[in-house]
Amino acid sequence: MYKPIVVIVGRPNVGKSTFFNRCIQQKHAIVDDTPGITRDRIYKDCDWSGHNFILVDTGGILPDEGRSFEPMAKEVLDQVKQALVEADVIVFMVDGREGITGADEEVANIIRRVKKPVILAVNKIDSIKENNSIMEFYGLGLGDPMPLSAMTGAGNVGDLLDAIIAYFPQNGKVAGKSKKKQFDYEEELEETEEKRDPATCPVSIAIVGRPNVGKSSITNVLCGQKRSIVADEPGTTRDAVDTKITYQGREITLVDTAGIRRKSRVDYGVEAFSVVRSLKALERADVVVLVLDASLEISDQDQKLASKIEEAGKAAIIVMNKWDLIQDRSSTTMNQFTDLIKRELRSLSYAEVLFTSATNKLRMNKIIEACLRAFSETSRRINTGLVNQILNEAVALSPPPASKRGKRLKVYYSTQVTTNPPTFVLKVSDAKLLSRPYQTYLERKLREAFGFAGSPLRIIARSKAEN
Repeated sequence: MYKPIVVIVGRPNVGKSTFFNRCIQQKHAIVDDTPGITRDRIYKDCDWSGHNFILVDTGGILPDEGRSFEPMAKEVLDQVKQALVEADVIVFMVDGREGITGADEEVANIIRRVKKPVILAVNKIDSIKENNSIMEFYGLGLGDPMPLSAMTGAGNVGDLLDAIIAYFPQNGKVAGKSKKKQFDYEEELEETEEKRDPATCPVSIAIVGRPNVGKSSITNVLCGQKRSIVADEPGTTRDAVDTKITYQGREITLVDTAGIRRKSRVDYGVEAFSVVRSLKALERADVVVLVLDASLEISDQDQKLASKIEEAGKAAIIVMNKWDLIQDRSSTTMNQFTDLIKRELRSLSYAEVLFTSATNKLRMNKIIEACLRAFSETSRRINTGLVNQILNEAVALSPPPASKRGKRLKVYYSTQVTTNPPTFVLKVSDAKLLSRPYQTYLERKLREAFGFAGSPLRIIARSKAEN
């Protein structure tokens, strides 16, 4: 079932992540006084007054003059623009204590071009005195400012959430929008999609997994092969170092999962910090290598990482390391291990499985090759005519089941709208009728026809009435 998407935008350090955490009732997004902590989009399910929606936290948008001094500023802006394309409702957050800044005005200009419902949230209003300062925000020309304190929960947090859900779809339309269709997925997503040649462009690979599964050993072997090491550069995660190598003339960045030090007075185990490191690494990667220990059972941590990789929409491979510790290394044993991995790590059923030993350098040369294959697959775009042909045949072969009220889903049109991961939009009679099992069936048919090995797929249903 389709859930409305609510996107929080604004310049750095206005309290977007604090508001995000308060709404989802979790400390999910990192909150710090240092601007620029949040860089990528963070998606979380949210519920208010019985209305379910997806809340999206985004990085802070720097003004034009500040982007040249911040290496990730352009990437953050691109992430925000794509989030705005997806949005049904936009929450534009500003700092009530600082007043309107030039950066706020630039963000406002970006928002106006999107032509989506906007709620102007004036944060850090903790007192009646500060509440009087919100009048100047009428100057942004984006409607009535709504004061709140995301940190304390004071003010109009509830009123703001009420205002958000008031824009949610009613009879197939989003309240407050014109009769023009909400947006053209195919046109607007193509505009925001990064233009990269998957056959030649640089590729970043994150090697993640539990402690002591052999991540560092694998990284060292990959860097120590007869390839030219380009550079060791500080990554976007603090204390991390990304290693750039060339592989058959192609630039590869190995994203380091180390770097988050255990803080004093924090009673978290090594396992917990390993997951945190891994999650930070996969955010920046094109392809993720999930490393398992062949001598150990698949753990909850492995399953959590697998789920996070799929949720992030990342191409992936699975490496069963320490294969030299298994006595029977026959093809039959490999098949048994593969079946086990597919059962235990269902979210990564699309990933290729390799059996390696970093100690003996067994099949280590296969890792980057498999990663490049996965990246190529996740970057594929299928002609709209072929997509419609395959899905029409799938629907004819096995029609959608009728709902409890006897209604049956009708699929009118389908197209691939973006890559990384490959995402398909179905124009249907009623998006609510697309059940998860039938969506899985359509995904299987797409894979049978086009492959997409190593890549997750996304299928989005849009009701015909939404045009």
